[in-house]
Amino acid sequence: MNAINRLACASLLALMSTSVSGGEIVKEFRGTNSTTTAEFTVDGPWLLDWHVNSDYTELIALDISLIEAKTGRHVGRVLRTRHRGNGLKLFNDGGVYQLRISSTFARWTIKIEQITAEEAPLYTPRRNN
Repeated sequence: MNAINRLACASLLALMSTSVSGGEIVKEFRGTNSTTTAEFTVDGPWLLDWHVNSDYTELIALDISLIEAKTGRHVGRVLRTRHRGNGLKLFNDGGVYQLRISSTFARWTIKIEQITAEEAPLYTPRRNN
């Protein structure tokens, strides 16, 4: 890796670590089983920061759906993965929610992070032209 690429990677990592740690953690959920989480209240925008690991590479599965807590209405699927990994998902609308988690051979951690409107563009996917 040349010096320019190393500098770009270091800058990106520094930006990611400062901006992610800048959010206020509203709730953190950990587990291995399928469950519906406790309610959490967030204002928009907010992040779902997920991490999944497993001792198995072939059998792992994790599905996460967002549920409106007061009505039980299914808002939508947040994540579906069959692999170890991690990621962030940005939400613009606040509310009182729960997560419905379906887990097979997975160890998962999910953090709900409140961010500011100024931070939201940092997490908005960019299109390549």
